[in-house]
Amino acid sequence: MAKAPKRTSTLYLVATPIGNLEDISLRALRTLKEVDLIACEDTRRTARLLNHYGIGTRCESHHEHNEARHTRRILALLQEGKDVALVSDAGTPLLSDPGYALVSACRKEGIQVVPIPGASAAVVALTASGLPTDSFLFEGFLPPKEGPRRKRLQEIASVPATLVFYEAPHGLLAMLEDMIEVLGERRACLARELTKVHEEWLRGTLPEILAALRTRPQVQGEITLIVDRGKAASAPAQASWPASMAEHLEAEMQKTGASPKDALK
Repeated sequence: MAKAPKRTSTLYLVATPIGNLEDISLRALRTLKEVDLIACEDTRRTARLLNHYGIGTRCESHHEHNEARHTRRILALLQEGKDVALVSDAGTPLLSDPGYALVSACRKEGIQVVPIPGASAAVVALTASGLPTDSFLFEGFLPPKEGPRRKRLQEIASVPATLVFYEAPHGLLAMLEDMIEVLGERRACLARELTKVHEEWLRGTLPEILAALRTRPQVQGEITLIVDRGKAASAPAQASWPASMAEHLEAEMQKTGASPKDALK
């Protein structure tokens, strides 16, 4: 009797809702039910989703503080033939969330990695912002300190693409101030609490958005900021060269007074 083929384990990257629990695919729900383990940032956050859909799959935390150790554990489970789903607290895994080390290790070991697509706050905000969507740079979270933050903004200021940022409420005003200083008065769109009850959109220039937020006692919720593209850095001017080597040689001799031999060199 022929032996049954060896079962191939799989790491599934499952996108989850960014707010509204209905924003999840049937494929994602089926995958979360069928895997042996769900690796998630915060088991309490993921439990709300699983309980809503009656899913009882075991969960373990996989976050930035235990990523190195837990990556080894998950890799061992996958090598034993277990299937694992990786989810973030909200949206698509790995986008400003843990998981890169695990996916990289799986690819290196030849373990199958299957993405289950779904919501992403960056894409949702970009598409509804009213700013250009043909080319964009997802920057995620900028450095929290002013110096490194301004340095990074200067590095991307001339990128000819729409810029997409995440930011926490407590750092938002300082980030906007630095953006105005470095990027200027660009058009922007701030999306707050996407797909949730208190979803909000603020459109205008960066100074206008900052002014509107300063009138509030506090800013709450998850924030995505879309900023219009800047102008690409000018290409260096091309040197003007004579049409032929003979003309070039003659011009060099006239300019420097060199002999034909030295000018040729």
